Amino acid sequence: MITLINKKSLPILLAIIWSFNTITAQQLENDFWKHVRFGGGVGLSFGNGFFSGTLAPSALYEFTSNFAMGVGLNGTYNRSKDFYKSTIFGGSLISLYSPINTIQMSAEFEELYVSRKYDNHLNFADDSYWYPALFLGAGYRNRNVTFGIRYDVLYDRNKSIYADPWAPFVRVYF
Repeated sequence: MITLINKKSLPILLAIIWSFNTITAQQLENDFWKHVRFGGGVGLSFGNGFFSGTLAPSALYEFTSNFAMGVGLNGTYNRSKDFYKSTIFGGSLISLYSPINTIQMSAEFEELYVSRKYDNHLNFADDSYWYPALFLGAGYRNRNVTFGIRYDVLYDRNKSIYADPWAPFVRVYF
């Protein structure tokens, strides 16, 4: 091949091939980021000796305008004065499907590590454990905001951090 191509033009040819590969890689990278959406949740609750704060960022990749999948993180701190403190950390996998633009179906698997420490004067034992949840949900979607309800099919009344297997949600992705 070098005999067919002038040795002086070989560096120019290699530079052209390298440029084409770089442009193609950048195009693929730009196409990837055009389909990524960021969102999540922030929770704050307080009252009469109780405080709870949650930060739950997430990211989705939209494979099509109807289907997306993503990951999320969750961190929560709870404190009830003279009763207990808890920290909760974990992650989730989520898939979203919209059969039509205004309806969104969801499935989300969440795995959380729960650590509860009770005040010394109580007769409760501190506990730490992993808790799985599998939420199936449906909601009304308007552009990047979805309002709906979800149900935890793995709900365990004694271990769940949620009071009920049914939970309303608001989802926002940018």
